[in-house]
Amino acid sequence: MTIKELRAFFEAHSVPKKLYSLKGNHNHRICLEKDSDGWEIYFSEKKSKVGLMRFASEGEACGRMKDEIKKVMELAYGLTWARIPN
Repeated sequence: MTIKELRAFFEAHSVPKKLYSLKGNHNHRICLEKDSDGWEIYFSEKKSKVGLMRFASEGEACGRMKDEIKKVMELAYGLTWARIPN
């Protein structure tokens, strides 16, 4: 999965844009960002990277980002994505 595909998935499944950033650091959102060593996913709070996870490939990072957003959607909105294909 690529960032472009992940963005399309989020839009197709009505994921609020206030939950995530696919362009890096954005306060109070789950962020996906490419750096010099690979890819990072983290929660941004006051310019800090909370819960930082690193990945070697875009595909791995996008898959994990999708999983993290699914968790938030379930906890915050009570939505279960069990029937939504990967």
